[in-house]
Amino acid sequence: MQYEILKTEIIDGIAIVTISRPQAMNALNTRFFQEMDMQVQEIGLNKSVHAMIITGEGKAFVAGADIAEMVNKNQDEGEAFSRLGQNTFSSFSRMEIPVVAAINGFALGGGLELAMGCDFRIASSKAKFGQPEVNLGLIPGYAATQRLSRLTGMGNALYLLMSAEMIDAAEALRIGLVQKVLEPENFLEEVLKIVRNIVSKGPQAVKKVKKVVRHGMELTFAEGENLEAVEFGTLFGEGRQGKEGMTAFLEKRKPEWNRD
Repeated sequence: MQYEILKTEIIDGIAIVTISRPQAMNALNTRFFQEMDMQVQEIGLNKSVHAMIITGEGKAFVAGADIAEMVNKNQDEGEAFSRLGQNTFSSFSRMEIPVVAAINGFALGGGLELAMGCDFRIASSKAKFGQPEVNLGLIPGYAATQRLSRLTGMGNALYLLMSAEMIDAAEALRIGLVQKVLEPENFLEEVLKIVRNIVSKGPQAVKKVKKVVRHGMELTFAEGENLEAVEFGTLFGEGRQGKEGMTAFLEKRKPEWNRD
């Protein structure tokens, strides 16, 4: 399959995936999900890629799902379209590397659900956020009913889902929906600086942080503690990255990470 919607470039080991349907405000359709699934698989197999950034072309990150594609679906087709998007966005959490949403503009409906599927979110100060599905007589289909409450708390989630209110980046930051807000000038380059900093850390440690935090959310506290202890231990010993990092610290030098 040739990519028609996604544009990808790799800079300093960071894959920048740009959603490019600006004429449709980057609305999500079946073709998008097929391309993103393929992109996730390709990046996951590319050992030279250590992080992934997803952003949008034009004034939108993603302004929602493609209503023109959805309007004539029956019940079974609607459910299948929901599961299609859910699977794609859940695949971000299954990737070993960090996946970052660089929200350059409108992140509405499925666009916000895409962003919430990423490991964390960095927004332009011009970005807008919302889940407007109830305006259409619908509910979210790509797990906003599940992720929004986990990220912002039940009250904030229910308010945004029921009211369909659009909020700005400052409010999104206040409620924990995004982790950082940057000015729109040189936005993507500033996001790259943040991600380059993450990539400079212990590669296995970064991957294990993602694994333990994400998996731990599905476990009891005691089970999560146990998982943390096991993974903590794997970084010790000769040839392990913890050994190199601690030795470099004691020797007052930069660690030399082995990415194999």
